[in-house]
Amino acid sequence: MTATDVPHGTTPAVSERTRAHIEATERYAAHNYHPLPVVLAEGEGAWVVDVDGNRYLDCLAGYSALNFGHSNERLVAVAREQLGRLTLTSRAFFNDKLGGFAEALCRLTGKDMVLPMNSGAEAVETAIKVSRKWGYEVKGVPAGQATIITMEGNFHGRTTTIVSFSDDDVATSGYAPFTTGFRGVKYGDIEAVASAIDETTVAVLFEPIQGEGGVVMPPEGFLRDLRALCTERNVLMVADEIQSGLARSGRTFACDHEDVVPDIYVMGKALGGGLYPVSAIAADHEVMDVITPGSHGSTFGGNPLAAAIGTEVVAMLEEGTFQRRSTEIGELLEAGFSPLVGRGLSEVRVRGAWAGIDIDPTLMTGRQMSEALMARGILAKDTHGSTVRFAPPLVASDEDVAVLVAAVTEVLTA
Repeated sequence: MTATDVPHGTTPAVSERTRAHIEATERYAAHNYHPLPVVLAEGEGAWVVDVDGNRYLDCLAGYSALNFGHSNERLVAVAREQLGRLTLTSRAFFNDKLGGFAEALCRLTGKDMVLPMNSGAEAVETAIKVSRKWGYEVKGVPAGQATIITMEGNFHGRTTTIVSFSDDDVATSGYAPFTTGFRGVKYGDIEAVASAIDETTVAVLFEPIQGEGGVVMPPEGFLRDLRALCTERNVLMVADEIQSGLARSGRTFACDHEDVVPDIYVMGKALGGGLYPVSAIAADHEVMDVITPGSHGSTFGGNPLAAAIGTEVVAMLEEGTFQRRSTEIGELLEAGFSPLVGRGLSEVRVRGAWAGIDIDPTLMTGRQMSEALMARGILAKDTHGSTVRFAPPLVASDEDVAVLVAAVTEVLTA
């Protein structure tokens, strides 16, 4: 049974099959997530099917990892072909796919070099290391004193270093001592950034759109002002485009909305097409040349399978169709959700195929909204109490978006 064979509808009570999968996962896998009670088994395009044959519209898309949809034919074909040839050599040797991938990603970003890794958190860690080393070797910051400015409400991952500058109590509680060298400022406040910069500052790390925060955007002009400030003060502008990039926001990168080019792009999620973990940073020689043999690496980073998939992802993005479709989806989401402000929603934020809705907390929580949507064949994720994010795959049809809008409207107005 495929995703296209199963009609969508309301979700019945949890079956014995579903319960068995959930119980096994809860018993043997660490409880670092609180999933909705649905067990997915298949996916095609914007739709997924659970183990009982129920069909759902995927409005999370793997936190933007599935921008091109489930089981994208082009990406699956490339991955299948590469699986039969060569998957891993480690960087102890060259392989015949990495060079082409690096060239393509440099072309997409306009940068001189890329450094491939695997997960998004690894890419952020890589950007931090490169920024610090650049600060010592190029800018001349005294050894051991480099500082990086971060933004309140950020989400860059959950490694020990990254949670060191998180203000999420759940992500930080019980994990001290933390890594020093970070200064947090209010998101979108250029004056706060300027005041925090001193002679030890090597970089400003930020998300052009805060996805985990609920699709939160800085004030218009902030990115341009930040670019000018970083140039003036000789500080690296480091854009975490892991969720916001690669067509999610309607442009190739969210920074493109203000025609801004950061010193370092941080990429992940959709770079692997939802098939395989692929991440990277991209920068020019002045920055990236601080990396020397043995100073940073990864067994799987830049492996042939990852490179083959990533190269095809870049080719798809260069066509521009996904960026245009993202914009179209955003227009539909804006038109559908905006009339609900004052009718159960307190605020709606949309940028491309990415929306955050704030629910009147007296009405329901974000978790309750997510559960009610699941019962109507929609999968979404709450964040920060009364906020729900929607990020459907960019292959979603107009009819798919209409199904989403109708379900949200029904939940709020029932």
